[in-house]
Amino acid sequence: MKKTNISARNIAVYLSLALMIGTSACDKEELLNPAPETSISGANAFDTPDRILALVNGIYKSAKAANFYGGNYYTYSEARGEEFINRTSNTFTAFEAWNQTLNSGSNFVAGFWAAGYTVINNANILIKGIGDNPGKVTEAIAKQYIAEAKFLRALSYFDLVTLYARPYNEDKGASPGLPLRLLAETTTANNDLKRSSVAEIYAQIIKDLDEAEPDLPLNYSTSLLNTTRAHRNTAIALKTRVYLNSGNYAKVIEEAKKIVSSSPPYSATTGVAHKLQNITEIFTTNYTSTESILSVPMTELDNVTGQSSFPYVFNANSEYNLNPSGIWGDTEWMATDARRTFARTASGVQFLTKYNKPSPFLDYLPIIRYSEILLNYAEAAAKTGDLTTSTALLQAVRGRSDANYTFPSAAIDTKDALVSTILKERRIELLGEGFRSNDLLRNLFTIPAKSSSALIAPAVEPSQSNYIFPLPNTEITSNKLLLQ
Repeated sequence: MKKTNISARNIAVYLSLALMIGTSACDKEELLNPAPETSISGANAFDTPDRILALVNGIYKSAKAANFYGGNYYTYSEARGEEFINRTSNTFTAFEAWNQTLNSGSNFVAGFWAAGYTVINNANILIKGIGDNPGKVTEAIAKQYIAEAKFLRALSYFDLVTLYARPYNEDKGASPGLPLRLLAETTTANNDLKRSSVAEIYAQIIKDLDEAEPDLPLNYSTSLLNTTRAHRNTAIALKTRVYLNSGNYAKVIEEAKKIVSSSPPYSATTGVAHKLQNITEIFTTNYTSTESILSVPMTELDNVTGQSSFPYVFNANSEYNLNPSGIWGDTEWMATDARRTFARTASGVQFLTKYNKPSPFLDYLPIIRYSEILLNYAEAAAKTGDLTTSTALLQAVRGRSDANYTFPSAAIDTKDALVSTILKERRIELLGEGFRSNDLLRNLFTIPAKSSSALIAPAVEPSQSNYIFPLPNTEITSNKLLLQ
């Protein structure tokens, strides 16, 4: 049963009913036993526009779960890479991810799988429900809501397939991927389902995004909604990420050109006017700027705290310090760069302060920023031989934070050197935003070893089974077709 908060309108209805009881004895039984306005069952969930909108918001809410974009997705993704050093050996805050010992019974392995598929099923339920209940909202709104559901389904499948399946670029997606669930399920009757291939999962992701794009609004009425709900540019932006992951660089460029102008200063010329903004402000005082394409909002009534909170684990509780042998120690990342200010020093080491709000940790957590799109475009341009465009995009990202920096010619004058420099810039720009482990895997790079005076994590080669997350025992035992 789903419930919505009692609104002022509901209260007014109840007061009216109380007055009517005294004037209409014939309706006494009905008025004393009304169907509660706040009770929504499967039978009436799509009865009113307000209830349908509540279900749309519910999909976003499920993506904000503690094991998803509410916190743990960032924690476990960042812990796997080489940019942070674990200090506590705490199993509940990703130590198994940090030292590469995650197994099928690990809490997060099961928790993230369940969280991702919850978003997917919520999206499926909405898509089916709107189709089964025509006329409850306008045709345009129905299309928009279905498009939002498809966007969130695509985002969830992308995150799942990049963690639990072999990288697309290893064999063009021929490896087993995930169970592809596109039907609304309210029981476990249909839980047995074989895994589709990685290529089939990617194809469905792109299909969802292509279908969502034209039906999403160009923009919303407020900057908050433009940052926290999917609009047309959000779907385009995610496509650049998906195509980059699958090595389809021509399509990265095609999609990026829709929201990146042909020359600097780069901006989106349709829909939300995305562009780079002050790097410090977008993480401290202006979470809804035009650089933020999609973020997870936190409020005092709706936030993630404790060991599931990424800001708590990596900053407030000091469980991971920046690795001096990682990108933090790179000498080409100058002290004059504003991104160097996202750190504090304690006990002789540095801690990331990109998310620096005190408890209850109301930082917005970014899912897609405009700077990522510029770097996606730059990498694709470099890999297709357009070094001029690629360098200009790269320089725009660096110049925003360090206006006087010029890349050495050796770092940008060949295709290979430029790609390497772009990948390094991603490590700087997107540090602490959940990208590093996927950037390693999509390029089939070794996950580097890392260590402190007390703890050691080994390198993981692409050929090793723990290069990806194991399938969770919870799914293995409940889905008889999973391993076939």
